[in-house]
Amino acid sequence: MDTATFAELGRLPGPPTRERVPVDPITMRVLTGAFRATAQEMAGVLFRMSYSSIIRESEDLGCGLFDHEGREICESESTPMHIGSLPWYIRGFMRRLKGKIREGDVIIHNHPYHGASHTPDIAVAVPVFFEGELLGFSAVTAHVLDVGGSFPGVNADAFDVYAEGKLYDGLRLYQGGELNEDLDRHLFENVRTEDMNRGDMNAMIASCELGRRRMVELCARYGVDTVMSSAYDLMDYSERMLRQEIEKLPDGEYTAPTAWLDDDARNRDVRLRVETKVIVEGGDISIDLTGSNAEVPTGYNVPYEGSLLVGAYFAIRTILLDEATFPEYVPQNEGVFRPVKVIAPKGTIFNPNFPRACFSRFCQVQRVVDNTILALADVLPEKVTAGNSAHVNFCSYSGFLEEQQQYWIYLEVNEGSYGGRFGKDGMDSVDNLMANTRNNPIEELDMRFPIRNEQYELRPEPAAPGRWRGGLGIVRRNRFLVDGTYSSEGDRHTDPPRGILGGWDGLTASLVKNPDGEAPEELPAKVTGAPFAAGELLQILGPNAAGYGNPLDRPPGDVREDVLDDFTSIELARDAYGVVIEPGTLEVDGPATEKLRAELRGRHADGNGSLIDHVSSNPSERRPNPISAASERAFSE
Repeated sequence: MDTATFAELGRLPGPPTRERVPVDPITMRVLTGAFRATAQEMAGVLFRMSYSSIIRESEDLGCGLFDHEGREICESESTPMHIGSLPWYIRGFMRRLKGKIREGDVIIHNHPYHGASHTPDIAVAVPVFFEGELLGFSAVTAHVLDVGGSFPGVNADAFDVYAEGKLYDGLRLYQGGELNEDLDRHLFENVRTEDMNRGDMNAMIASCELGRRRMVELCARYGVDTVMSSAYDLMDYSERMLRQEIEKLPDGEYTAPTAWLDDDARNRDVRLRVETKVIVEGGDISIDLTGSNAEVPTGYNVPYEGSLLVGAYFAIRTILLDEATFPEYVPQNEGVFRPVKVIAPKGTIFNPNFPRACFSRFCQVQRVVDNTILALADVLPEKVTAGNSAHVNFCSYSGFLEEQQQYWIYLEVNEGSYGGRFGKDGMDSVDNLMANTRNNPIEELDMRFPIRNEQYELRPEPAAPGRWRGGLGIVRRNRFLVDGTYSSEGDRHTDPPRGILGGWDGLTASLVKNPDGEAPEELPAKVTGAPFAAGELLQILGPNAAGYGNPLDRPPGDVREDVLDDFTSIELARDAYGVVIEPGTLEVDGPATEKLRAELRGRHADGNGSLIDHVSSNPSERRPNPISAASERAFSE
């Protein structure tokens, strides 16, 4: 097996060697918009044409244009994991195909030790030629339903990289415009969902062809030198803007509290350590994961290039160049990758040795992003959030269709929640950090699959207290109508989101089989091929994120509104916020509140609180807010 050495991993290409020409500001602005619009148009084609709901509804995809060495020119506004990994996919398959690429080729790739994010995220790339010159690639990635691993859909407990799915290492599905029919048969006859995979692959090819045409049209209209010079100048601009923000940080090392992942999907009750240090040196920033857990014998490892680096790029870009608050538009391209380095010793879960499986790598990367945010809380208090859900409950429901001799597989990404942030409460029931996928509508589930959704709403437990409270996760109940299997990769069943600057910690997640039955069964976050009989029910609880700032600083009127809206209870308003609310009138008792807050400030001057003592430890016994009925009466009056 020819794998890159550790020294080569993560090495960006040097400066482009193509001679540049001056580009006037107006043309530059026009091409900036054209690049961005092209990536968005590619994404639109992909999610509109795809067969599977994970692409069509959740938009678990990424699209963009890249130069011949994989430098990112532009990207769609979709899942960050897909987009940031595409440069590494391209560099991965170019190791094998360099010098063997022709116009009309369609390349597929998913090798996690050659740049892919993990095996189900298949990339399709089409070379972009103009007047005989290879300029680069129009490329997409998307999560396909099945890649032929040991279990349908999700394989958290895979033995090695071969067991997690089929490996496509720079294969040319089309060569010079001609379909490789043998490869086509091999691709789609060795997966459980042939029709769905084929439909999704055709959509990916169509998206790439659109991107290729748009790039060629730009070159024909403005000239290839102008187009490529603009692309490279924009990369330099984005790099300068990010370095400028990094340089505002004091040089030094900033360390996050140790985070703990639940287990490796096989060795239960053995938690995995995540250590994160952020190092600032001038205009460079490094994320050092030294001290994190050794690699594990399951699919719970992280591809270094295609997943870990992408998470680091996302974390720094999101904190320092937030598009919602930053005064200037900074294009997302190769330039924002250059100032960011990642240190992950070989042989750890964040830089495993071949042939370790890497199927279920998302939760670990989420925790690196969350830790990076927490590490910078003291130095950037107005730009960070409190601890986020920082997980992904990505699950697969499946069964076999006798009449079609194929499987049905339904992939579902269950939402998380954001921690409170300066000036705002945390967002509820929204996909979190690196994921950025949309939720699958319950109508999609009920109409197309033998499963029925019986509950889908915000968790009833209180939000984590803080000057700005944390967001709420979801509760979702799905019932099997036929015999089938359930698999998932998840986490955060043991380590709650961390409160910052006096905010309280959040709540952990849970999975419960038959929660209303005589013997409800708590399931671990990572499950592979768990059997469910027709009629059995699964309950999913997503984490509640953490609070930001001292809850005693939250205005009493805001606490009352939280009580009325079921974000907190009368008891927690008193214990955490020091706000006394009369149960009968639901009004704030001002003098009593002032007195209680003074007492609590003296008693709890330091340290964050925890919600654990305020809710039942048994998910099947957790009750809705006890003042819900009173709230309804108050509003009706």
